[in-house]
Amino acid sequence: MDRSAKIGTWIIATGVILAFLYAGREILSTFAMAVFLFLIIEGFATAVDNATTRLNQRQARVIAILIITGGFIGFIALMANGVAEFGRDAGDYETRINALISDAYGVVGMHDSPTLTQLVFNERGQQFFATIANSVSGLSGDLTLILIYVAFLFSAQAGWSTKLDNIFPSQERRAQVRAIGNDARIGIERYLWVQTLISVMITALSYVSLLLLGVQNALFLSALIFVLNYIPTVGSIAAAVVPPLFALVQPSVPGWVPGIVPDNSYIYAAIVFGTASFWQFSIGNFIQPRMMGDSLNLSALVVLLALAIWGLLWGIPGMFLSAPLTVLMMIVLAQSNETRWMAILLSADGNPSGKFVPDAEGATE
Repeated sequence: MDRSAKIGTWIIATGVILAFLYAGREILSTFAMAVFLFLIIEGFATAVDNATTRLNQRQARVIAILIITGGFIGFIALMANGVAEFGRDAGDYETRINALISDAYGVVGMHDSPTLTQLVFNERGQQFFATIANSVSGLSGDLTLILIYVAFLFSAQAGWSTKLDNIFPSQERRAQVRAIGNDARIGIERYLWVQTLISVMITALSYVSLLLLGVQNALFLSALIFVLNYIPTVGSIAAAVVPPLFALVQPSVPGWVPGIVPDNSYIYAAIVFGTASFWQFSIGNFIQPRMMGDSLNLSALVVLLALAIWGLLWGIPGMFLSAPLTVLMMIVLAQSNETRWMAILLSADGNPSGKFVPDAEGATE
């Protein structure tokens, strides 16, 4: 096959794969979330099993499932409580937002500023909130389906080794596939666990800071920060912007904020923004790279492109899974001479295959 034919084949294959991923996004994204939740539970179970000699793997897995399930239920309850608290003070928030809208109109020399009610309850506002309501409703159904998938993944786990042996009778080939799968699993598990630890650190420090600064509903905002930090790059920016936005519309400002200008809520929001940004920047640039090591090994440009592409294909689940999915693609592409160049482009250091590096003669064609 000549070079032009190969290029054409790759273009057509890429288009077919992207179309398949987009057409099956509702099923594939849910199943992918279940697989990564399964890997988190397995990684946690392994950590529990290694930490004690009194438990076997099955008992450690049960403990991991109970802890993660309890944490997930607690998180949902926390978010619901936060929404309820904002709802109780909705009138005060509306008054404050109307004042900000009036200020914004005054800055540009416009009068007769609309109210929040006029902006929200027009045709576009109703469509926006209807979209959000449909997304939330779909998310609840997806969560149930994810848990079902995870349960079936655990039940099918015992037979994976036998299936692998039957699919690949050659011992050498089977060892190669196991090495690839092991590299992928270790890389993804390490990424997910390190990202979780980083999110916990940033969330804890942000919560204490917001509490000391007097930001209302600091626990709810900290929970949002925890979730947003799973989205590469863009999530960290959003996590630094969300708290000051809520601080800006907060009905009352703590008395310690200096009254340099008539409305000191802008100064207050700037202080909150500086504090939230400090934790995001310092931990994200100094601690996270040391903890992450080479488990991600994606260039910064690839991370942004992966975020945009997976977000376009699968929406919010794709944004959360963009980094580990791209790492998985890089590891798989590195196993063939014909696709290894793509893996090299995706990698940050030019060595995309981690422990398993096929040579020119032994690589899989």
